[in-house]
Amino acid sequence: MGKLVLNGKTFVVSGASSGLGRLLSEKLVQSGCKVVGIGRSKEKFNALKSYLGEKSDMFEAVIFDVTEEGEWKKLAADLSDKYAAIDGLINCAGIFPPFKKAVDFTSADVSDVMKTNFFAAVYGIENLLPLLKKSEQPTIVNVSSAAALSSIAGTAGYSASKSALKAYTEILGEELRGKFYVGLVMPGFARTDILRLQNTSFDDNKLIKKMSMPAEKMAGKIFKGIVKKKRRMIFGFDAKLLDFSYKLMPKTSVRLISKVLKKSKLKLFDDVFKE
Repeated sequence: MGKLVLNGKTFVVSGASSGLGRLLSEKLVQSGCKVVGIGRSKEKFNALKSYLGEKSDMFEAVIFDVTEEGEWKKLAADLSDKYAAIDGLINCAGIFPPFKKAVDFTSADVSDVMKTNFFAAVYGIENLLPLLKKSEQPTIVNVSSAAALSSIAGTAGYSASKSALKAYTEILGEELRGKFYVGLVMPGFARTDILRLQNTSFDDNKLIKKMSMPAEKMAGKIFKGIVKKKRRMIFGFDAKLLDFSYKLMPKTSVRLISKVLKKSKLKLFDDVFKE
């Protein structure tokens, strides 16, 4: 299949203001790409452009909520006026709601996480597909999660959204085989700000910190996988453990993971295992 040629290409990255999205944007710019980054924080984008220094003109910040389909339509129209083609779309935007029992997730809670973690990627692909088709090496990469490999108690909405994205990406890759490079990333915990909605941090949770991967290292692995056009990428000790356990014992994998989390006695999981 060969490797992706990045120099001189144009990529759109959602969730580019922080976390893996920001780190991947940095690596793309440093590889000679023009990056159109989508996010909601002007302050964070200013910090990113400052970090990029002399290459800051290779990064264009677009501020909007990825859950708004109309914003994607507007972006597609704006990009059509500026570029003959878009070479790649990387969907990194996502939220990780607080751990709680599935019965405590309201329909509104599930809707919110599905809009950000799943529908935003669908909106992006649907609206940018005409521009992507004009590229010599059209690329779509969706960042799902290890939670799509084996469900985890307390993450009903999150696991559902990431599982939907996994299935959608696998089907998309098959249907576009030979025409597009479609990559699916299922990372474990990376030390980003993903726990921001949990009102905690990796430093507060030794077990999660021990099993997680530094964000820069995770982004580096994902970036190398994209360059090599890997269709399925699983990174992180926890992600590989979930993948292995589910394949080996699909009926009991979720139960065993729950026992480990409960035994950890971390405050993070109090609402999940309360009687």
